[in-house]
Amino acid sequence: MLADPPGTRAWVRRLLEDCDEAFFADTWRRVRIQLAADARHKTELMRRKSLAEAVADVSSSMTLEEDERGSRIVVDKLVQGRTAAEGRGVTFLPTAFGWPHLFALHAPRWQPVIQYPVPARDLGGGAPVEAVKLRLEAIAHPMRMRLCRSLARGAYTTSELADAYGITPPEVSRHLAVMKKAGLVTTQRRGRYVLHQLDVAVTARLGSDFLESVLR
Repeated sequence: MLADPPGTRAWVRRLLEDCDEAFFADTWRRVRIQLAADARHKTELMRRKSLAEAVADVSSSMTLEEDERGSRIVVDKLVQGRTAAEGRGVTFLPTAFGWPHLFALHAPRWQPVIQYPVPARDLGGGAPVEAVKLRLEAIAHPMRMRLCRSLARGAYTTSELADAYGITPPEVSRHLAVMKKAGLVTTQRRGRYVLHQLDVAVTARLGSDFLESVLR
């Protein structure tokens, strides 16, 4: 190391690259789209909704509290601790391998980091031929492909999608019904609103080219 620092650095780099190809590359190719989609979804929630919505989407054990002193994220865990980011915010780090654990990492004067699990689903194949056929037919329609671009970034109501694409709510509902029957869309109720969202894990199994095109 002392006699030849550049040579040592090159050797360590080659070792890490070899380890990546031998142990991690295939796994990373399988999970990176899911992680990127989740990160985009959180960003879209913060942009369209609020930080509180993004925090709640990370985990039900996290809440955003606001008072005269400002905003703070409270994590309901057995271990107690607190930190001040001093205006530098917080980093959310999705992981495909941490389920069901939520980690809140902090140190005085450093930006807090919250590592949270994304929904654990196998990205491998195995779907029946009929299910694959339904999914391919569902995304083949131009309007449904356009809807996928919105639904991949966040959860939307039928009215929001109708306003965004200049079509009627019944038309949106018909398209969503086709996509839901194919297993591409999930729905959840929040109060009196029903929110629809693309199931990124299922869509990823159709092919990374399609998923990356709707996430652009």
